[in-house]
Amino acid sequence: MTIGKAVKERILELCEERNLSVNKLCSMSGVTQSTVNNLVSGRNNSVTVSTIKKLCDGLDIGIEDFFRSDLFHGLEQEIQ
Repeated sequence: MTIGKAVKERILELCEERNLSVNKLCSMSGVTQSTVNNLVSGRNNSVTVSTIKKLCDGLDIGIEDFFRSDLFHGLEQEIQ
């Protein structure tokens, strides 16, 4: 799995755990709907740490909690 796919899956996982829509997460975090929609649709596989931090703030979790998931274990090599 790539980092982009892992981030996408983690966002969806956290929304599901909290019974939130992606749109609600956008409102709570101040991240534009287009940015999050591009991430979860796979149109954009690159996300900044700043964006992840804003999403975490909206979810009221630390950034370390975001990455504390099996999704981030054994990621594929990004440099080919």
